[in-house]
This record gives sequence, C-alpha cells and structure tokens, in this order.
Amino acid sequence: MNSILKKVLTYLVLPVIIAGMTYALVSSVMEPVEFNKHRAYREGIAIQRLKDIRDLQVAFKNVYARYSPTVDSLKWFYNEGKMKVVMQVGSQDDSVAVANTQALKKRKPKIKPEEMLALYQNGEKLVFKIENEVAVKDTLFNGREDFCVDSLAFIPFCGDSIIMESTIKKVSGVNVPLFEAKMPFKALLKGLNNQLRINLDAEREDQGKYKGLQVGSIDAPNNNAGNWE
Repeated sequence: MNSILKKVLTYLVLPVIIAGMTYALVSSVMEPVEFNKHRAYREGIAIQRLKDIRDLQVAFKNVYARYSPTVDSLKWFYNEGKMKVVMQVGSQDDSVAVANTQALKKRKPKIKPEEMLALYQNGEKLVFKIENEVAVKDTLFNGREDFCVDSLAFIPFCGDSIIMESTIKKVSGVNVPLFEAKMPFKALLKGLNNQLRINLDAEREDQGKYKGLQVGSIDAPNNNAGNWE
C-alpha cells in the first residue's frame, strides 16, 4: 500500500505540484512585464492627448489672454474659434529687400500691408510680415488623422473625464494665467493588475509626485510642462 501511495505521489501528485509552482513563478515574473507593457502603451496615447490639450490651451490663451477652464470651451474654440497667424514674406538676410522696405515705411502716407504685398507680388524685393485671421481647425492639428476633438474630454481606455482647471495667479506682483490637466493612474490603468497599480501610486506618493499623468500646474508656473518630460 505504501509503495502504491509513493508511486502515486511520485508520478501524479508531485508533477502537478511542480507544474503549479512553475506556473506561479512564471506568472509572478511575467505579470509586472505585462503590466509595464500595457502601461507604456496606454501612457503613450494619454500623453499625446495631454499634448493636444496643451497646444489648444496655448492657442486659446493667445486669443483670450487666459486659459480655458473646461474641455468643452476648448472644443468650441477648435470648432468655431479663430486665431491670428503671422506670415513672414521675404528674407531679412536680403539687404536689398531690407533697404527697399525701410524706404517704403518712411513714405507718407504710411504704406498699408496689402499695398506692400501687391508690390512684392509684382516683383519688388521686400521683407515684411502679414497678420491673418484663420480658423483654428484649419491651423492646429492640420493633417493629423489621429486627432479627434471629441475625445479630448476623456481619459483613454476608461471613459472617465480628464481633470482640468485654470486660474490666474499673482506671481511676483504679476497676474499669470495657469492651467493643468490630469489623468490619474487609477482611471488610465483601469482593468490592469490592480495591486501593481496600487504599488505604482504608492511609489509616486513616496516621491511626492502626482499619481498619474499631468500637464501644466495651477500651483506655480512650470512652462506648461508634462510630468513625463
């Protein structure tokens, strides 16, 4: 009987235990690898979305001298808004063009930009700038097939809303417009290994860093930097 039991343990039970231990060991090694792979993929898409928000915010500020407080107003700005674009005509390195332009600017009455452009188009060497008002959506993200303004409000892979704020803060006696947009890991990494995500949050907290991705800051000017940069 003992001999039979020993054979059962040796040929049936023991291989199952070994296989189980091997699987557990491989899983414990591969889970962080898989987590980091999917995290990197999700972060790549999220970072691009935050960069797009930043680009729109900068354009919005150039028009209104402040940042937008909501994604909805950014979407409206993209779809309906207009912005000024400065076009350089001619080259500052062309001394003849520079001399001709300076002579024209001294003329009375003062020459208008459209008159300057007409002379340039007729072959006169000139160098000047023209300011045009153009639709935002005809300028920003032009040709970007992956850009969708309706997606800006949402954190990828979960559908939660992006956390965004704007303010005007006095810095060294000067009013400075600020904004920030955030995507917490709890939302961005939803559906991945929850314990590894909790560990990531704890690591960020220990480092005094935001537990997610963030662009800009309403606490202090940071040149609209992203915390991934």
